[in-house]
Amino acid sequence: MINYSIYKNNLSKEWVTFVHGAGGSSSIWFKQIREYKKHFNILLLDLRGHGRSKYHIKNIFEKKYTFSSIANDIVGVLKKEKIDHSHFVGISLGTILIRHIAEFYPKMVKSMVMGGAIMKLNFRSQLLMKLGSAFKSIVPYIWIYKLFAFIIMPYKNHKESRLLFINEAKKLYQKEFIRWFKLTSEINPLLKLFRQVELSIPTLYVMGSQDYMFLEPIKLITKEHKSAELLVVPDCGHVVNIEKSNFFNTQTIYFLNNLVIKK
Repeated sequence: MINYSIYKNNLSKEWVTFVHGAGGSSSIWFKQIREYKKHFNILLLDLRGHGRSKYHIKNIFEKKYTFSSIANDIVGVLKKEKIDHSHFVGISLGTILIRHIAEFYPKMVKSMVMGGAIMKLNFRSQLLMKLGSAFKSIVPYIWIYKLFAFIIMPYKNHKESRLLFINEAKKLYQKEFIRWFKLTSEINPLLKLFRQVELSIPTLYVMGSQDYMFLEPIKLITKEHKSAELLVVPDCGHVVNIEKSNFFNTQTIYFLNNLVIKK
């Protein structure tokens, strides 16, 4: 069982599950917890190999991770806590895991808030993945991660989120990084499926205006998918929940509360 923590709100029956991205941990939601727990019950997760989910014996000898196996880690926590359905809030690669859960466990997902969502890899991001794949077993993983962080979050105003993710990534092991990096081999067909298949689950994409690697595909998706809407955050990069936390909190909580009122 992966590590998780819960914040209960006795005045609400609604749950929100937060899913971080690769190299992060549940600590990246520190700017959300205080506001969210005023409205909802909160489930925070550390994905396998991240945060306090590092030392689980069953994964030591597992050579290959899959999106299904990692998504099932999350589903396992919800089942253990008898949470039949939840709203989900994710960032970066966490949005792929949320969308995967929605595909295979749609009754569990009441809505999706997708920050810095990854739904298509452009030429630059695919080239980045190929370079990382070529060098992942040769150079220290943190060199690769720092390169990725600077390319994805290059501007001065991205510094806080860039440094946070680099510092969290330093807590990983080389073998763990390689297991996660190998997930890229299955990412393209999975993202193609997600773009083609529309779900009826209410979805809010929250994207920074400076998220030049991932914003354009989300614009196309939200034009084609009726259940999805897009909120573009001005002067903001990839990690919207950190760079513009007040804006992110206000808008996403408003979105979720509106859904609660309408049900």
